[in-house]
Amino acid sequence: MNAHALQTPNPYALHWLLGAMVLVILPNLGRIPLWLAAFCVAVIGWRLLREHYRWPLPGRFTKNGLTLIAIILIGVKYHSLFGREAGLALLTTMLCLKLLELKDLRDAMVMVFIAFFLEVASFLYSQSIAVGAYLFLVVLVLTTVLITLNHPRASLKDTRRYVRTAGQLVLLALPLMVVLFILFPRITSPLWGLPADAFSGKTGLSDHMTMGNISKLTNSNEVAFRVDFEGEAPPADKLYWRGPVLWHTDGRSWTRAEDYFQLLLSRQGVQYQAAGGPVNYALTLEPHNKKWIFALDLPANPPPDTSIQGDFQMLANKKLAHRTRYTLQAYPTYRATQLDDRQWLEALQLPDTGNRQTRALIQAWLDQGLSDRQLVEQALAHFREGEYYYTRQPPLLGDEVVDEFLFETRQGFCEHYAASFTFMMRLAGIPARVVTGYQGGETNPVGNYLIVRQSDAHAWSEVYLEEFGWTRVDPTAVIPPGRVMAEADLGRFRSTADTLSAEQLQTLTRLFRSLRRNWDALSHQWNLWVIGYNTQRQQQFLRSLGLGHLSWRGLGGVLAATLGIGLMIAFLALFWPKKDKIDPVLREYQRFCRKLLKLGLERQAGEGPMDFARRVSEQRPELAESVQAITRAYTELRYRESGSEHSLEQLRRWVRAFKPQTSY
Repeated sequence: MNAHALQTPNPYALHWLLGAMVLVILPNLGRIPLWLAAFCVAVIGWRLLREHYRWPLPGRFTKNGLTLIAIILIGVKYHSLFGREAGLALLTTMLCLKLLELKDLRDAMVMVFIAFFLEVASFLYSQSIAVGAYLFLVVLVLTTVLITLNHPRASLKDTRRYVRTAGQLVLLALPLMVVLFILFPRITSPLWGLPADAFSGKTGLSDHMTMGNISKLTNSNEVAFRVDFEGEAPPADKLYWRGPVLWHTDGRSWTRAEDYFQLLLSRQGVQYQAAGGPVNYALTLEPHNKKWIFALDLPANPPPDTSIQGDFQMLANKKLAHRTRYTLQAYPTYRATQLDDRQWLEALQLPDTGNRQTRALIQAWLDQGLSDRQLVEQALAHFREGEYYYTRQPPLLGDEVVDEFLFETRQGFCEHYAASFTFMMRLAGIPARVVTGYQGGETNPVGNYLIVRQSDAHAWSEVYLEEFGWTRVDPTAVIPPGRVMAEADLGRFRSTADTLSAEQLQTLTRLFRSLRRNWDALSHQWNLWVIGYNTQRQQQFLRSLGLGHLSWRGLGGVLAATLGIGLMIAFLALFWPKKDKIDPVLREYQRFCRKLLKLGLERQAGEGPMDFARRVSEQRPELAESVQAITRAYTELRYRESGSEHSLEQLRRWVRAFKPQTSY
């Protein structure tokens, strides 16, 4: 066995290794069980103390026991040793346990390779710019660790040189990485199959809505999707992004229809009449592990691998587990007359009993002989004129949720108004349904696109009117601005309001908003051109380079040739003989000697600087003072170990001012 492989890493390299382990494990501390996080911290701390106090390594029985206990605990926690979560925990455990037996260079190298693999696992959770930058730093540190491990006499004074060398190696690898990224054939699925639990933590808009169970609506700034419009964007009151359509209610909760009815909807053709021109746009949807595509209402011409249900909800053929970009078309102004007998029954479904006050109210309106359109207007007027308030902190409701909301609390957010209005319309015999999704969005002027956040989640109603077909009705929108209770939405800087003036707070808010927009624009481009660099984008880019006609075999040849040229350039850059760098102090002295040579005063081989200065002074006494001063400054700067009273800049000025015909 190679004796070099058995040598013990020096303490300096081990400290670098422990620091790298901290950086690798740090992003995963919140993703692994608490006991494992505590174990990792304890092991790294123990190893650090062990290096200082020379504690012995644990025996085989202890290491095997800890390994077995960790595997059992991981299995119990995740019911498996495979999958993203369990795999991450197992790999982290292996890395920490390796510290308990680290005693030679081979063990250290194994740890570094495990750390590289564990670092890649972080991309299974996030592929943002911030994560990429952090992991780039970790790669730099791990490369530095490899260098220090292979320098047995590495010490603190050489740190800058090792980091610089690691940086050079990483930078030399960047062009190779870029070429591989651009030219390597894209595939439609990951290089390895993602486990079933890979997106278990992802949540999005729900396909059910329970009125009155939420006493505080959280204002989340997480991005739901981004939109790039082709041309001018529609007005804000037309920006309704359609999600799950809720048909069934038990008086309190609203859900999608039964499976058999959903099957009927999926088989129905979509019928509508466009009343205006189409809106073309690109939708970049964040992963939510559902099939819903939040298309602008009313969606048309579904792209490949998608479909539009009979209730105009757009669905993907498979769950959206990755950020996905669609090119879509919509008609914000339309007339949809599609309503068959089965839809009619579903759109009028109600529980037989409950909410007696609401039933009595609707019956009183019906007794007035109001038409369907008049009933809709009457209900909206009831909300507008009845002292109803919009709030994100509504009171909890009991069993008779509609009655309590309409006649007691009169406070709620969009789900209260949409659910109550739809309930009232069905009582009046008007087919109605609840539509959930998002409304509006924030225009980012930096990239000229729209950002729709989770805080833009919304619910509205659709009623069927004979003369108009399915008609969107948003009862929340009729609440006057004066009755919007905004005390729960003072913004991100609420805690600073007491210490900052109104002008300062406004300036700080604008600054934060500007920074957020710029960062989001950068993230949007990252998502489009790095994360979203799929087969289609690769073909588009290659066509712009004039390589779109190449087959995969031809493209492979271009890739091989490019890599060959790149490797050759890197080889030449690393191993081409370099001229020895001249010490700047020596360079100035050589310039001084060349000036003396013009006077016939040549320095002899083996003649020291002081001896040469004495000979010049004897032959040319008028130059003695300047020659002696320059020589003393040179010898002090070049040969003295302690600091000299002279400086390089002073020596440079003296040599520049030295003229053989004159003296100082």
